Amino acid sequence: MNSKFFLGGIVGSIVYLLLGWVIYGMLLKDFMTSNGATMKANSDMVWWALIVGNVALGFLLAYVIGRGAASVGSGAGTGFVVGLLVTLGFDLIMYATSTNAGSLKLIAADVAASAVLSAIVGAVVGGVMATSKKSVAAA
Repeated sequence: MNSKFFLGGIVGSIVYLLLGWVIYGMLLKDFMTSNGATMKANSDMVWWALIVGNVALGFLLAYVIGRGAASVGSGAGTGFVVGLLVTLGFDLIMYATSTNAGSLKLIAADVAASAVLSAIVGAVVGGVMATSKKSVAAA
């Protein structure tokens, strides 16, 4: 693995974790719970799983963004599409097969929030990967 992929994945993981906490844990928390989401209290969270999940998402975006020309703009666009499609697919499958998937209103909000979150993370990852590519080329 090259260093830009690793750096992009790590930075993406951190931004996903922190921005996800702001968006889901603070801004949308009341909306989510009032529309069928069952959120755990901080003391009941399975932190290792939350961290590993965010690491997986950070490296997913680094991988996809790294396949093309990495930049802030292309990272944002790629992040938006990846976040939208992955969340839409997962949420609708859960809605079809689970008894605790929440309402369609909840799913729409989750898909929109995830697409925006992933666009922001994608922009950061694209910027990091573009910068690390330039610094490697200059050396």
